[in-house]
Amino acid sequence: MTNYDNDLIRLQQKVALKKQLEAKLNDLRGQRKVYEQEVRVLRIVFENEQEDVQKLESKSLANYFYQIIGKLEDKRTEEQKEAAAARVKLDAAQRELSAVDGEIQDIQSQFSDLYGCEHAYTAALKKKRADVKASGTPAGTEILELEEKLAFLESQKQEIRQARSAGRDALRAADAVLSELKSAQDWNTWDMLGGGGIITHMAKHGHLDDAQANVMALQGMLRKFKTELADINIQANMQVSVDGFLRFADYFFDGLFADWAVGDRISQSQSSVMDVRYKIEQAMNKLTELDQAADKQITALKSQIEELIVHS
Repeated sequence: MTNYDNDLIRLQQKVALKKQLEAKLNDLRGQRKVYEQEVRVLRIVFENEQEDVQKLESKSLANYFYQIIGKLEDKRTEEQKEAAAARVKLDAAQRELSAVDGEIQDIQSQFSDLYGCEHAYTAALKKKRADVKASGTPAGTEILELEEKLAFLESQKQEIRQARSAGRDALRAADAVLSELKSAQDWNTWDMLGGGGIITHMAKHGHLDDAQANVMALQGMLRKFKTELADINIQANMQVSVDGFLRFADYFFDGLFADWAVGDRISQSQSSVMDVRYKIEQAMNKLTELDQAADKQITALKSQIEELIVHS
């Protein structure tokens, strides 16, 4: 292969990378709109909950009423719990918004090395076609077209590899959440059977705290997985499924914060994680199919090129 051919391949790779980055950038901008709206709404919710807490701690009519009926402390605890739940959800959305902004900046910085690559590739390809035509080799033009298809498929395989890696990370994170929820459920069962006490409560809530931290990690993995899928030809119904990844943490905390101590709430959270895990596996299965199909096409193209070279 000549240096000229190497330059053409290099430009092909640059053009393919630019298209991939553009697809990811568009997806990240869509994600940013979701999180920006989420932060806006959750900030209002949190501020309202904080205001409710402050009212109960002031000399308001509500404060006076709950003192009379002897429920002030219960009401204060309830309002504080709701404010804490709103704070956690707001923090989660803010972290994801910040992470998306960082990824957008990272992708934008890569475009400087790709400036003008499409024009350069078109010009190089035009010259290559002219050289092939002038060489008089009958199979030259066909070989060139097959090599273009081959370059695209190899680029697509690279994207599939990256997406599968992101999917495996998400599966591991989902399993970590499920493990902590299982432990919390076990401690809760022991509590209900009469083995309760401060140690049981601390153990259960310790596992729930760990589950919360793992959910934050999982949310980031889901977002990255969705971004990696952006430029891969996934079926429309699958794209609808992965769009739900962006709101996963919000749904998760809605279930878990309803009552930390009740076992069925832990079960609901387990169900939400299992559901998202199933969606990851669906996408991973589709990626495996695409990867295997690309391998077959690459093998066939290489055989065609070799056949043409031998007989030309």
